[in-house]
Amino acid sequence: MTRMDAHTRIEELKAILLENSRKYYVENAPTMSDYEYDQLMHELEGLEADFPEFATEDSPTRRVGSDLAAQGESGFAKYPHKYPMLSLGNTYSIQEIEEFAERAAKALDRPFTWCCELKFDGTAICLTYRNGRLFRALTRGDGVKGDDVTENAKRISNIPHQLKGSGWPEEFEIRGEVLMPFESFDRLNHERELAEEPLFANPRNAASGSLKLQDPEEVGRRGLMCTLYHIPTGQVDFPTHDAALRAAEEWGLPVSHERKLCSGISEIEDFIGHWDTERKKLPYATDGIVIKINEMAFQQQLGYTAKSPRWACAYKFKAEQACTPILSIDYQVGRTGAVTPVANLEPVFLSGTMVKRATLVNEDQIRALDIHEGDWVYVEKGGEIIPKITGVEESKRAPGAKPPVFPDVCPDCGAPLVRVEGEAKWFCPNTKGCPTQIKGRMEHFVTRKAMNILCGEATIDQLYRMDLASKPSDLYKLKADQLICLEGWKERAAARFLESVKASRNVPFERVLFAIGIRFVGETTARDIARHFGSIEQLEAASKEDLLGVPEVGEVIADSVYNFFREPENIQEIEALKAAGLRFSVETAQAASDALQGKSIVISGNFSISRDDMKALIEANGGRNSSSVSSKTDYLLAGTKPGPEKLKKAAGLGIPVIGEQEFMSMIPASPSPAPEEEKADEDGDWTLF
Repeated sequence: MTRMDAHTRIEELKAILLENSRKYYVENAPTMSDYEYDQLMHELEGLEADFPEFATEDSPTRRVGSDLAAQGESGFAKYPHKYPMLSLGNTYSIQEIEEFAERAAKALDRPFTWCCELKFDGTAICLTYRNGRLFRALTRGDGVKGDDVTENAKRISNIPHQLKGSGWPEEFEIRGEVLMPFESFDRLNHERELAEEPLFANPRNAASGSLKLQDPEEVGRRGLMCTLYHIPTGQVDFPTHDAALRAAEEWGLPVSHERKLCSGISEIEDFIGHWDTERKKLPYATDGIVIKINEMAFQQQLGYTAKSPRWACAYKFKAEQACTPILSIDYQVGRTGAVTPVANLEPVFLSGTMVKRATLVNEDQIRALDIHEGDWVYVEKGGEIIPKITGVEESKRAPGAKPPVFPDVCPDCGAPLVRVEGEAKWFCPNTKGCPTQIKGRMEHFVTRKAMNILCGEATIDQLYRMDLASKPSDLYKLKADQLICLEGWKERAAARFLESVKASRNVPFERVLFAIGIRFVGETTARDIARHFGSIEQLEAASKEDLLGVPEVGEVIADSVYNFFREPENIQEIEALKAAGLRFSVETAQAASDALQGKSIVISGNFSISRDDMKALIEANGGRNSSSVSSKTDYLLAGTKPGPEKLKKAAGLGIPVIGEQEFMSMIPASPSPAPEEEKADEDGDWTLF
């Protein structure tokens, strides 16, 4: 390779790796597999070694991947790590692990042991404890500073707020990983699928995205867990890494038990071989083994490169792949009419489960993979969870095989499909007559985050087939004697169902608006729209320009909402739901005062009461909540750890910044908010079948 070719390829690799690092760490939406990424990284390392004149300090080979969003986008304060959070060198080769072990033995030239641990497939976290209490939780960030996610970390059930026992330092950091167990991941993706929201590709992305949510209560509902595995050297006086972890466990910290002390390479290889199989039985994702020198003094002696420690290395398991034929392709219709192709496969055992189906996403994906009827395809599990077709074995293609023909009519109702300009999916426009869409909208309506009515997909299908319910308002007309005549229903089941229907009449307007299923309107958007307009009547009368005045509502959402309220059938259904007693206006408590009348207030940070309670206080005293600082903002109400960008913008615009105490002095004394009622069990939804 010439110097010019090397320079061109180095710059190309740097651009690819930096872009995919951003997608992986910041967007939680990687576009290439870990293996592909690692291979490109190793290629870049080799080229920089051969042509050092082209190696730069900003190269991905010298910097850890960063989960920090662009300045001002994350909403989290940023703090420096006491010790840099580096990444591990990794390999997919046992031979390279042997070479790593030989280099360490030669450098130390004295007996030592290894500590082998599972490599968890989650998102890195650094916890700081001060006087035995959790003081701060930071993400890896760029390795030097991280996002402060302390309030979110406090909602992860196995992270202790207060340490047990004694002997812990006055202040110390401990690092580990936040994970989303498979069970929590499946539940979350099922909820997103019902809402037709994009699915998380794997538990790592789901864990990372959940840890960066702005609502700590929602973080608590995501079912995250934490495992800790490293106390940086110099903070505790232990002779070995293993001894430090055993002490951390005595303090009540959740350390990993799946580790083993090894005296040589043969024991390390046995550990790798054991977990390459046994990891499939674990309730969370792992993607390799970490091999560390156990003695703390020897760790310090070997030290670090700019990016990783010299005393540790990771062996990564290759993603399991299988080659199997496509038996047929189904075309499934969602509640919004989107048609998704799904490949039915010759069953194949992969990563601990039998894989029979894999989504093909859309027509463009079928063409990109060049899939033909009856093709043998390579299947992997994305993050070892979601089956994904990654390629075609063309050598096994039957002579004369043809590409599948995407249907031009709805496979359920026969209506001609349409494709909106700029979108990848085809849609069935028969929203009122397509059975799958009808049932899908009802399934969405009853979900926990919408109306929380106790019935599931099978129950909706049964009610639809028996001509008892074909739209949400029909659910409010059902009687016990109608239900107990149906197969599978008993008096208690009917009573519970009807009790939940009755309780749903108390669901606030913002959730009702989400439940009626306007395309592109998710939970957050429904809340913003409901609070902006205040009532369904105001929303029905809104122009597109009015809708664009809602924060975070753009052209696509505005068009969708506007067009929804131009359909007579939708208006009729809303009137029927009104008659059933659902809430279609924002319930505002009697005004406590007009002390903040006409004032626009942006809140940022944490307060002695919840942010929702703080917003309610503003509205109860005549003020208006705004989501972003602008020239129209009257005050920025800053609690602890306010967003730095909001502070900066307020300062630039000359907006007064007030604290909680000053705010409280501006309004009449209010009674403390009542404690939240006990929340329903996440698994409270049930089906009869």
